[in-house]
Amino acid sequence: MHADSSLKPRALLINGTVGVGKTSVAEAVGDLLTDARMPNAVIDLDWLRQSWPAPSGDRFNFGMMLRNLRSVSGNYLAAGAARLVVAGVIEDLEDRKLCRDALGIELSVCRLQVDLPVIHKRLMRRHETEPDALRWHLARAGELAGILDRAAVDDFTVDATVHSVGEVASDVIKNVGWL
Repeated sequence: MHADSSLKPRALLINGTVGVGKTSVAEAVGDLLTDARMPNAVIDLDWLRQSWPAPSGDRFNFGMMLRNLRSVSGNYLAAGAARLVVAGVIEDLEDRKLCRDALGIELSVCRLQVDLPVIHKRLMRRHETEPDALRWHLARAGELAGILDRAAVDDFTVDATVHSVGEVASDVIKNVGWL
């Protein structure tokens, strides 16, 4: 069993544009850690920012997400989690630093890459009954991919275009060196 109190806690943020599978892969990474008996927790940043209205000048409610991340990660670490797997979007180096500070532990960042036509197909399935949301997500996918390309905040990249969620999670865990 990995429940070794001397194990230094670490965090991994799975980054990428909308529709690449960040949450699915984070959950699968958590499952792999659980199977290896490594104490862990999975955190979806979208849930930590979900409140209305967002403050003026904070379109994606990043400040609320950081406050919640500080509390939630602290609770998981106090309960013995040795690995925090975080799914979300980090658009620049300052956001990465702020997330790392909120987590309070070493942070690695993995970017999931998926070809844009594949992302568009996924988004069309996900938002097939929500035309306004679909329009927004289709436009945001390319815009955010460009932002992330320029920002270069990631430690490593994993291609998730054709591989299963489980295969991608295995690649992520291998690249971060946790098992």
